[in-house]
Amino acid sequence: MKHPQNKSEVSPSADLERRTSIRRIAQSVSGLASMSLLPNLWAQGTGAKGVWPNQAIRMISPWTAGSGTDIIARLIAEKLSTELGVPVIVEPRPGAAGNIGTALAATQPADGNTLLVTSASFAISPAIYRNLSYDPVRDFVPVTKLATAPLLVLVRADSPLRTMADLIALTKKDPKSVNYGSFGNGSPSHLIGESINRLAGISMTHVPYSTGGAPLDLLGGRLTVAILDALSQTPQVKAGKMRALALNGLNRLPSIPDVPTLVESGIPFDTVGWQAVFAPAGVPAEIIEKLNRTINQILSTAVVQTQIHAVGCFPVTPATTANQWGDMFKKDVQTWADLVKRSGAKID
Repeated sequence: MKHPQNKSEVSPSADLERRTSIRRIAQSVSGLASMSLLPNLWAQGTGAKGVWPNQAIRMISPWTAGSGTDIIARLIAEKLSTELGVPVIVEPRPGAAGNIGTALAATQPADGNTLLVTSASFAISPAIYRNLSYDPVRDFVPVTKLATAPLLVLVRADSPLRTMADLIALTKKDPKSVNYGSFGNGSPSHLIGESINRLAGISMTHVPYSTGGAPLDLLGGRLTVAILDALSQTPQVKAGKMRALALNGLNRLPSIPDVPTLVESGIPFDTVGWQAVFAPAGVPAEIIEKLNRTINQILSTAVVQTQIHAVGCFPVTPATTANQWGDMFKKDVQTWADLVKRSGAKID
């Protein structure tokens, strides 16, 4: 006898349809869940591609290879590359007292992949060049100050001049016989030379060099004096090829402790130059902060401080934040502008 069909029973075809529907719903829910994750996954993926640094960094030095700025740039670049995990390539672009390389840096993308390592000439240029293609304050953002960089008043080792008093006496006796070389019109060495002229009441003739030829001409006897950075010329002094009569700044250098300051030599001049890092204006603040923090960490190590002293500079202590260096730099621009006015320095 057949039993009546239970109303709760489901036919095989109906059961198959029900299971298929459930599976479709589950797939739809799973798909929606996956789609909800896509924005986060996409953001993470594009974020990884956009993380700085993700390519080689250019470090433009607007002076010749082997100059003081170039030496400091290479010292920092090697260690910065290790810290950031990307190549940091120093690119010398000399000419026009540093203005060619600086103008190039000003036009680069504000992505943190191009930096400018330069000297105090950067702060001087607005006061002495009328038609600059860049503005140091408007077109760049300060990263950090690396070192203070005194300059040496140099003569050949066989020169009869042994002190600043000797140089002043010779120039007063025969002004036309004494000239001095600098690393360019409007450079710190030019301004120091003109300040010595003014403060000592003498008139040495200025001979500007834009491509690093002053040391060779001094050694070759074509210059009486050269005012050049201690960074690149201290080895020449130690090797007995040049004699340093004095240096600017308030302190003697540990690497050549017998060389007096200009102040000690009776010339009341203590303004000193520097080496520093800048980036094109518009680089994101977080990149500037990372650069500042990383470079300052490098500068704080005993090894690097010893290296900076050894090449004739003073490491900056305490380290400066980007904002602190920015404020100092603006004041420095004004300080050098005042010095230009007082010295009477002009573009030849």
